Amino acid sequence: MKIAEFLPATPNRLWKLSAQLGVKHAICKCAPDLTGLPAIWNIESLKTIRDRFDGAGFTLDGLEGDPFDMTRIKLGLKGRDEDIERYQQMLRNMGRLEIPLICYNFMAGIGWHRNQTDAPGRGGAQVTRFDLALAPKDLTEYGEVSEERMWDNYTYFIQSVMPVAEEAGVKMGMHPDDPPLPSLRGMGRILYSPENFDRALSLVDSSCHGVTYCQANFGLMGADHAKWIPHFGKKNKLFFVHFRDVKGTAECFDETFHDEGPANMVEVLKLYHESGFEGPIRVDHVPSMAGEANDQPGYGDLGRLFAIGYLKGILETLGVPFE
Repeated sequence: MKIAEFLPATPNRLWKLSAQLGVKHAICKCAPDLTGLPAIWNIESLKTIRDRFDGAGFTLDGLEGDPFDMTRIKLGLKGRDEDIERYQQMLRNMGRLEIPLICYNFMAGIGWHRNQTDAPGRGGAQVTRFDLALAPKDLTEYGEVSEERMWDNYTYFIQSVMPVAEEAGVKMGMHPDDPPLPSLRGMGRILYSPENFDRALSLVDSSCHGVTYCQANFGLMGADHAKWIPHFGKKNKLFFVHFRDVKGTAECFDETFHDEGPANMVEVLKLYHESGFEGPIRVDHVPSMAGEANDQPGYGDLGRLFAIGYLKGILETLGVPFE
């Protein structure tokens, strides 16, 4: 396995801390509003980011999240073909620069969603919380969008971009809806059950079409890790892992420290190894700890340091090779 960290496109304290922890692999979200650079369908923009990581001793193993506003693609609106062309060019650029993975989602209108970012956690740490009962009930500006419409839009997208991904040698790992619910504020969702991941995989037969196994979301789906990790592993569809856990249900849950959630983290890591997973794994969604401003809920430095050490300790104890 490759222990990776989710790092910004510009060097900061977490870059230095990650290097001091021995992390050598990076995952980055490269949307223009975060990088201050042109969108990464411009190869010079992406090369600038890749070269920064190289210069600091990191390998940029993948991109994560929407690289630009993908609303027209996800909702099937006028202009989506132009946006798909940009996405295709981004994939070609990734291939040329040897960036082998993109983790993407297909949540339209509402992405990652929480009601509270300072819920009390262990020892007074601040954690993120979702409670459907407290979520707004009004429709978004896009009105009612059915799940089948979202399937149609996803099918159009994945069948358009996958041939380019194959040609470029870039793996595309689907990330679950977060929270994994069929609908939020009238916006249909599709990647909220393990069976729906199988449906999505069936749309295109490609070695570059696979899964980002976000542990907490699959847990909230009610998925048995002992079943679904080997299931995707046998198909060679485990591309990327988000190592995290939560307490509760898809309708109401809190993030946790990595050692206090319901998942047996030792057994889960054994399952990845036994299923042949050798890709990047990164810790995700940590509590904000004492002394931190909680200005980036879920992404504080201290919780990430703890989680990376915890992950490395388990892997070493199990004798699982990692770099």
